Amino acid sequence: MIRALFLAAALVTPTLSAAQTLEVQPVAQDVWAIVGETEQRSATNLANNATFGLVVTPEGGVLIDPGGSYKGAMALHDVIRTVTDQPVTHVINTGGQDHRWLGNGYWQQQGATIIASEAAVADHTARASEQMSALAQFLSDGLEGTTPAYADVTFDSDYTLDLGGLSFQIMHRGPAHTPGDSFVWLEARDVMFTGDIVYVDRILGNGPARNIKSWITVFDAMAAFEPAHIVPGHGRATDLVTSRRDTYDYLVNLRTRIGALIEDGGDIMDAPAIDQSAWSYLEQFDSLAGRNAQATYEEMEWE
Repeated sequence: MIRALFLAAALVTPTLSAAQTLEVQPVAQDVWAIVGETEQRSATNLANNATFGLVVTPEGGVLIDPGGSYKGAMALHDVIRTVTDQPVTHVINTGGQDHRWLGNGYWQQQGATIIASEAAVADHTARASEQMSALAQFLSDGLEGTTPAYADVTFDSDYTLDLGGLSFQIMHRGPAHTPGDSFVWLEARDVMFTGDIVYVDRILGNGPARNIKSWITVFDAMAAFEPAHIVPGHGRATDLVTSRRDTYDYLVNLRTRIGALIEDGGDIMDAPAIDQSAWSYLEQFDSLAGRNAQATYEEMEWE
């Protein structure tokens, strides 16, 4: 049964008065999705406007992505304590967005080991100042305590974490939403954690760090495992069919229609008019679809 957990007023720090809401969604044995808001970052969600994964083993918990700020990580920990008494021993950073790594410092203070691809850490280093500045505008005092903290363990393309009888295969297959995106395959539970390689329920965002052409290829590499369960980067845990519809098919449509626009001599101002209506059911469609089209044009113009 899906449980909605409402974290009401008080987190440990007295300076934080905003409430944080996260939903715990059981996925498989010992596996949960912790689903954050699909809205923009705010002082209420503390940059936890994303989906996180939790796996509990007899030797400790493995958290997929740490939360978007120090206080966001604390809020995430409060939710985890409602699921298990086990400590979180490992945190995997699946990519370069703030909610994929800026909570690292909190978890390191709890004794957890942080794991990320080398490409992700390079992205963290390059964009830390920019992300911190943006979060200061969104979170205000909610950013207090957040400092960039980097992975303890890094890898080029593949890393395997064995813990408590479970094997986590962490794979970086190229840039996607950000340069260092990785997916995490938990074969024993038939669960794939995708980070921002998969969006469902809300439309994906083509941010400045994306590589749409590679993103499609990386999705294919993830999908080749044919997981029964997918814990996406945004939205509720789902299946491969839904993930393909909401992410892969959308990306392919962008490239197909923008390619045709360029071939016909259209310019970037024409890009928002391409047909994306098949995905209008997704949250944030009206605010992001046009920008996604223009970002795709920028990427494809000189291919």
